[in-house]
Amino acid sequence: MPQSAHSPGRRLLSDPICLLGPTCLLGIDTCGPTGSVALAQSINGELRILGQTVLAGRSYSSTLVASVAELLRDAGKTLSHLDAIVVVNGPGSFTGVRVGLSAVKGLADDSRIAVLAVSRLEVLAAKANVPSAALDAHRGEVFLRIPATTTESRELLAGSLELAAISPPPLKIALCDDSAAALLAAAWPDTEQVCVDAPTASDALALCAPRVASGERADLALLDGHYLRRSDAEIFGDPATAEQRRA
Repeated sequence: MPQSAHSPGRRLLSDPICLLGPTCLLGIDTCGPTGSVALAQSINGELRILGQTVLAGRSYSSTLVASVAELLRDAGKTLSHLDAIVVVNGPGSFTGVRVGLSAVKGLADDSRIAVLAVSRLEVLAAKANVPSAALDAHRGEVFLRIPATTTESRELLAGSLELAAISPPPLKIALCDDSAAALLAAAWPDTEQVCVDAPTASDALALCAPRVASGERADLALLDGHYLRRSDAEIFGDPATAEQRRA
């Protein structure tokens, strides 16, 4: 069965990943039950993860910036050394996504650092080396990524009815949590489940470093969460209040 996310704490990594481009990259992922920040540096054409800190869930707002500062300090770096920030912008926790994006906008706007956003589903799929992926969305639903064409994928919120309507279902799907695995096993019994650890900031850096090197960037003014679901305030609350919260 899928494994849960790593427990909070910091670990040093050194697996090389091919990169042609930027010298120093910061990765931030605060979308899941736990989050992470990672720092990487290009050394002789390879991306080496210098360190990664795993953040406890529900504490991102109080630990994220301090964890970034600690990673930079341990590596002998400052914000001025960063060439780009890779941020995972959802889907996942509304609060977690907003905290991560707010921190990234603050860091990048003050220092004029390039930013690239990526879907957590895409990072999970890449980690498992399959085109489809699913994450627990609670309420008997999953956040789902499936191929739409030979070159593109689509992402959606899906319950049992939406899953049943997808034909044919994917041959393989990446998973990292038991709830999503159970829902998909019932809906798609013939689909092979490729179970991996929850995606992290270092996984996002591994996926996106070549994109950053090629010049891909996000517009900070337009950067927003990739939610796939309306918040409870939007569903149950006053429409005007909900709109203010999204602004």
